[in-house]
Amino acid sequence: MAPTVEIHDLSGGYKTRTGFKPIFEHLSGALSGGELTCLLGANGVGKSTLLRTLCGFLPKPAGEIRILGKAIDAYSEKELARTIGIVLTERPNVGDLSVTELIGLGRSPYTGFWGRLNATDEAVVKNVISRIKIEELADRQVLTLSDGEWQKVMIAKTLAQETPLICLDEPTAFLDFPSKVEIMHLLLDLARRAGKTVFLSTHDLELALQIADTLWLMSKNGMTIGTPDELRMNGSIENFFRCEGAVFDRGTGIFRIVKPV
Repeated sequence: MAPTVEIHDLSGGYKTRTGFKPIFEHLSGALSGGELTCLLGANGVGKSTLLRTLCGFLPKPAGEIRILGKAIDAYSEKELARTIGIVLTERPNVGDLSVTELIGLGRSPYTGFWGRLNATDEAVVKNVISRIKIEELADRQVLTLSDGEWQKVMIAKTLAQETPLICLDEPTAFLDFPSKVEIMHLLLDLARRAGKTVFLSTHDLELALQIADTLWLMSKNGMTIGTPDELRMNGSIENFFRCEGAVFDRGTGIFRIVKPV
């Protein structure tokens, strides 16, 4: 099966008053359908910048991004909205919308000028709510949601876009451990059962090692890509996250804290 996303020699960053500030350079890799890929790296290495560049939110000064075999520059805004769904870390102010109304906004790439949902759109929203198992939240105001409930609702909104690619920036940030596990299982299920390409950044190394199909280890020196088992056994994980006071156990894939004597 051809990859959903291919990047080659990609660079990215931000425009500034004096020009362009590069954050990462010369990255290459591919994402496939039916797989959950986790992007890991230190703060400031450019994980969020890479996600936003892949989704067309930020310019790419150099390199190539191909989605479903087509260069990202050849996509219109509406085509991108029907191809890529993204869940960002920020929690925007959406007023007093209900959960169902917010999920309905995910249908905007398919609605007319006035954004009114037809019977098909409403059926998609209802199906998504059932699929994510948030029926009890459907009539709640978005302002009343906990962080875990918010993440589920935003994933549902993205699913309503019916895109083959879903990108998420730190979807388990600020969640307690049971909620982290629940969200990761939900995303893995979407990859497996719906054939979605799910790409997310995370700092939850142990969860990523246990649940991801593929890991992208991003550093200032480039990208290391492989399965969790490959990267664990060849020493990449140990070397990538090496720090004083912790020892990595390749057998269990867990960093063990060494107590000072």
